[in-house]
Amino acid sequence: MRAVAMTSFGGPEVLSVVEVPTPEPEAGQVRVRVKAATVNNFDLVARAGWLGGMLPPGPRYVLGWDVAGEIDAVAPDVTGFAPGDAVIGMSDWLDTRAGTYAEYVVLNAASVTRAPAGATPLQAATIPVNGLTALRILELLDPAPGATIAVTGAGGAVGGYTAELARGRGHRVLALASAQDEAFLTGLGATFVPRSDDPVAALRAHAPDGVDALVDAATIGPEMIAAVRDGGAYAGLTPPKTPGPERGIGVHRVHVTADGARLAELVSLAEQGRLTLRVAQDFPFEQAPQAHAMLAKGGVRGRVLLTP
Repeated sequence: MRAVAMTSFGGPEVLSVVEVPTPEPEAGQVRVRVKAATVNNFDLVARAGWLGGMLPPGPRYVLGWDVAGEIDAVAPDVTGFAPGDAVIGMSDWLDTRAGTYAEYVVLNAASVTRAPAGATPLQAATIPVNGLTALRILELLDPAPGATIAVTGAGGAVGGYTAELARGRGHRVLALASAQDEAFLTGLGATFVPRSDDPVAALRAHAPDGVDALVDAATIGPEMIAAVRDGGAYAGLTPPKTPGPERGIGVHRVHVTADGARLAELVSLAEQGRLTLRVAQDFPFEQAPQAHAMLAKGGVRGRVLLTP
């Protein structure tokens, strides 16, 4: 089968289309014929060689966590899926090394769920990693009904899903983002807060006593904790560089794993029109370097995807 692989670390140019063996599903697994795979920031980090000893140089790596496609084969012990089923799924890539930048990928059946009705494969592939991350964020923050939640980078992939899910649960959302995101975020019912050189002050202008919870999807840094009220909660996508909780604030680093049951929740929301699936641009496998370069440049709204 064809796959996008790299045999050395570096810039986008290390990616190329190669022939690799087609994987076979083992017990508890399904094989998915890939129709769309999302490019994630983690893929850029792994490709650049910034993971240190976690990825030794030399082996051929096929990247990719999210997938939308159809079931191609199932292990004899798997029930609930059959060839031809449209599905989405997620590979816990650091554990599996089963990249989705390929014509086929084998995943645990528990990591897969049916694709949302009416969504294209490109749209459906935007859900897994960032949707599961947004769900995990709200689980960690555990906000009280009607809480005020601030989201930095609210126009981005994780931030957008988090803001939308929080609004769907009845929370007040302060959405810190650039001017180009105002219409999208106000359309979700969030309060738009323009990005500024002093984001803490900008948020405090809307919540003088501090927000109940803050999601630092833009990875501004732990200084954003200053926008949170005493006893509130903070969630970041990178480890917060703080000595520990301050002012009784719960500090959380978000880590997400594949979960087909939680994915099914997100699919249901998408089908109800309560989760907006945004596609920025798709590229064929042969243009994977251009896809990585586009994401690395920043300012992307919606997801960058690869198609076989």
